[in-house]
Amino acid sequence: MVSLKAMLGSLISFFSAAFVILGNEFIPPALRSLFCIVVHYFFTPQFTVIIEENAGLGWNQIYAAATTYLRTKISYSSKSKRIKVRKTNRQEKLSIDIVVGEVVIDHFENIELKWKLNEEKQEKKNSKEKPRVYFTLAFDKRYEKDVLETYLPYVITRFEEIRKEEKEKMRRIKIYTRDYGRVGPAGGDWACINLEHPATFENLAMDPGQKRSLIDDLDRFVKRKELYKKVGKIWKRGYLLYGPPGTGKSSLIAAIANYLKFNIYDLNLSGGRYSDSELKKTLLSTSNRSILVIEDIDRGADLVDREQKNNSDAIKFTLSGLLNVIDGLWSSCEEERIIVFTTNHKEKLDPALLRPGRMDVHVHLSYCTIDGFKVLASNYLNIKGDHQLYREIEGLLKNVEVTPAEIAEELLKRDDLDVSLSLRGLVEFLEEKKKKKKT
Repeated sequence: MVSLKAMLGSLISFFSAAFVILGNEFIPPALRSLFCIVVHYFFTPQFTVIIEENAGLGWNQIYAAATTYLRTKISYSSKSKRIKVRKTNRQEKLSIDIVVGEVVIDHFENIELKWKLNEEKQEKKNSKEKPRVYFTLAFDKRYEKDVLETYLPYVITRFEEIRKEEKEKMRRIKIYTRDYGRVGPAGGDWACINLEHPATFENLAMDPGQKRSLIDDLDRFVKRKELYKKVGKIWKRGYLLYGPPGTGKSSLIAAIANYLKFNIYDLNLSGGRYSDSELKKTLLSTSNRSILVIEDIDRGADLVDREQKNNSDAIKFTLSGLLNVIDGLWSSCEEERIIVFTTNHKEKLDPALLRPGRMDVHVHLSYCTIDGFKVLASNYLNIKGDHQLYREIEGLLKNVEVTPAEIAEELLKRDDLDVSLSLRGLVEFLEEKKKKKKT
């Protein structure tokens, strides 16, 4: 049976002979066009570029750029047979993405380029590794240099422009969390939502002097890029937030993010899913101008002995692995980064973690004081000045350990608008705690 390619070859030979014998002027234009199309699509050598999701341990910038860039090339009216559509309740418009197996055609300076998203599942059964995901980019081999040296840099440039436009349009801070099997916008396994936390330094129930000191430290940090470079230090800063539960650690992290306009990456190290190598990959998949949050650091590291470890399926990172990530060579991979650690038990932390360069600033969030209470009273009861019950409340706060969260809960219990009744109810609550303390 004669193959299609053989038949086309015979047809092309016939046309070629006709061109030689008759000349171009005797060949109809439509036939000449058909001849050129057949030769181009069936006999011009194609070249394919493979663009992997990751580049070594880090994320592949070209892959991330292509993911964003191709969204601008597909629409409801495109030739794609399938598209991926999603929308959250806070989005105004639908988000459209390319689907695995679909081809998206782009044109650049008369070059036709065919993008395709591919996925290969792991061959091993019950493998926990996620499928290999990559793009293929096919085009006429004659344009190899143009594509590699001009087109792909253009895609990266457009990607950066699109991200900048989106940031300027939305001005939203994102909070990222690890989501295995899913690729986030910065590469790696990240899922994100908008940070809607309303905390600011103005409405935090925090000691005024401590608050001012922290703001001044943050301001100095973001302005000292050249100084850090001059003295040979990595442009990063570590903060330890410690104190009993309910003292506002999460609210303070949100306030820092809202103040600096930095995205948050929540590493959730206490989940038991991180090895030392996983920590490195996680660090490399985050972006500049971001806050890495490591909550409950005293519960995250591998503190079990060797026998327990051998009998456990949990994957734990080591103290040395964590130190290497936050203060070793790997910590130099990104810049303008803030690392925030939280703990309820500072005394449990290894001294190696507490020193400058790792946890540069220690912020003690203690029980509620009169200054913190006045902020809460302003937030919840709209009291802007003094009140006759403040002295009594101040005396009780000096003798009772009560968190800002407990005070806030008491102020929320009453629906009435009578400020004095609300404060009197709080006084009764504090007096009851004082009695329990004595017994």
